[in-house]
Amino acid sequence: MKYVSTRGAASCAPKTFMEILLAGLADDGGLYMPKSLPQVTPAELQAWRHLSYAELAFEVLSRFATDIPAADLRALCTKTYTPQVYCNARPGENPADITPLHTLGSEGGTVLSLLALSNGPTLAFKDMAMQLLGNLFEYALSKTGQELNILGATSGDTGSAAEYAMRGKHGIRVFMLSPHQKMSAFQSAQMFSLQDPNIFNIAVKGVFDDCQDIVKAVSNDATFKAAQKIGTVNSINWARVVAQVVYYFKGYFAATTSNEQRVSFCVPSGNFGNICAGHIARQMGLPIDRLICATNENDVLDEFFRTGTYRVRASAETYHTSSPSMDISKASNFERFVYDLLDQDAAQLATLWRQVDSAGGFTLSAEQMRRVREHFGFCSGRSSHQNRIDTIREVYQTYGIVIDTHTADGVKVAREHLQAGVPMIVLETALPAKFTETIELALGQPAPRPSGFEQMESLPQRFEVMEADVAGVKAFIQRYTGIQ
Repeated sequence: MKYVSTRGAASCAPKTFMEILLAGLADDGGLYMPKSLPQVTPAELQAWRHLSYAELAFEVLSRFATDIPAADLRALCTKTYTPQVYCNARPGENPADITPLHTLGSEGGTVLSLLALSNGPTLAFKDMAMQLLGNLFEYALSKTGQELNILGATSGDTGSAAEYAMRGKHGIRVFMLSPHQKMSAFQSAQMFSLQDPNIFNIAVKGVFDDCQDIVKAVSNDATFKAAQKIGTVNSINWARVVAQVVYYFKGYFAATTSNEQRVSFCVPSGNFGNICAGHIARQMGLPIDRLICATNENDVLDEFFRTGTYRVRASAETYHTSSPSMDISKASNFERFVYDLLDQDAAQLATLWRQVDSAGGFTLSAEQMRRVREHFGFCSGRSSHQNRIDTIREVYQTYGIVIDTHTADGVKVAREHLQAGVPMIVLETALPAKFTETIELALGQPAPRPSGFEQMESLPQRFEVMEADVAGVKAFIQRYTGIQ
């Protein structure tokens, strides 16, 4: 399988999976996408229904990573998806399931469920892809003897997931940017308490979008990127997205008994990476009825799906909320979806993104928005702080389950889109321990914590506070790589 840039510059020749694995952005600033998506037949769906998570991951990934020998890819999946890695299951969950499905109950004439994705080492769904990415990076670097300096941006969970996946990996350093004092205390402590010599945390005076803009600016400096061997772990990295495709298949199989059934997924999403994976799964042939994008007060994506206008926000317009991992006003992976919406017309896509840069956004036609809803199955909703508090409290009182703030956004929006007879699966984004301040507001008691996380916030922390300045970040990287 070959991959091309969404912006289609002639200089960006088609590449293999291994070639784009360490690259991040394409040279023209676009994102890598397959030239065509593999299709899953009904017979394959049936054969996959009872596979373990590791076996299913191999089947899905082997359609995309065709240049990795099958035995090697199978070994990587088997090494990654184990109960020992995903060991933070709630009481009553089977750790061997990796992503257990919780049926909450019947609402609106259908079954409402949570897909548990947060049993990994950092208690967030980002571990589902990041643990595999760490092993893939190590595998790729061992083949070439190269080193890799990972530059990433996080609004809360990507950073810790990346650092825990890459800590101690030979030939890898991680430089992670996060918005200074705009994550939960638990999220900050998870990252900043790591003392591994290959982990560097930079707290940027600004919001997540400032961090993301710095990562893109550095990645677009081809000379610096090559000299410093810069790679990315943000969801602009295609391997991250395709690894997340797997749990849509696993969730579908857990919620159905026959491939004749359809389900809907409600996905809390700020950067569009998580729900983009659902879009890929649907395009491959997974029987998904609707993909429902749930946002918080930073409702750029909800505004788009309601009105057809994609309007990015400035830093001053980005709210700091109680679901901070979605405090994002410029959704990187949205470009991948629009590329498909435009029938992979790279020139038209590049024109729209020039409008984003020059005018702050664009508006699609009524016919294009009809395709968004009817052909691609997208819809959306928005949640507020009070909605989160109310939903956390109501789910606990009704079902005895404590959910985190982002998952609460998903449950609130899912309930607005229930259809009789179509199971609704909300993707869990994190365990509630990561946002215990808001859980206490909702329930009057702290969130339960898995063993080993009791004193997280009291651990010594190591990080550097910097201005939102590309040159300053470049200098910091050079200082620790020794490459001038």
